[in-house]
Amino acid sequence: MRCGPLCQFLWLWPCLSCILGVPIRKVQDDTKTLIKTIVTRINDISHTQSVSSKQRVTGLDFIPGLHPLLSLSKMDQTLAVYQQILTSLPSRNVIQISNDLENLRDLLHLLASSKSCPLPLASGLDTLESLGGVLEASLYSTEVVALSRLQGSLQDMLQQLDLSPRC
Repeated sequence: MRCGPLCQFLWLWPCLSCILGVPIRKVQDDTKTLIKTIVTRINDISHTQSVSSKQRVTGLDFIPGLHPLLSLSKMDQTLAVYQQILTSLPSRNVIQISNDLENLRDLLHLLASSKSCPLPLASGLDTLESLGGVLEASLYSTEVVALSRLQGSLQDMLQQLDLSPRC
């Protein structure tokens, strides 16, 4: 008599039933650690220290500024915009940061699902395509301002995570 998939599943069932989900505290700690890692990566890029995150630069108003109270969905939307901006820049400095933002967004989705908060798919920046000329004319300025503002936003997010943000 052949065992087949049902017998194999029944054999694995005791092992599968012992597996527990990842504790939400671990996800929150991983999220904070990743934020700190991204901030460190930004600090390691020497030219990002030359612009304040609060300084306004003409033509770069599409880059999000600081938000004092952030919900999980607002955090995700903000990160989606930064990720889209960073992926449009040709600089090699921002590739890993962009990948880290994707991972951070995944962790935020896990936090949201643990609170039964469905996060809508963040669309990023709708007007980025029309700003291609601005990006081409001032790639360096865009990178500096984006990284500086991203760093400020990440520090705000880190504080908000300690306060258990709402949906």
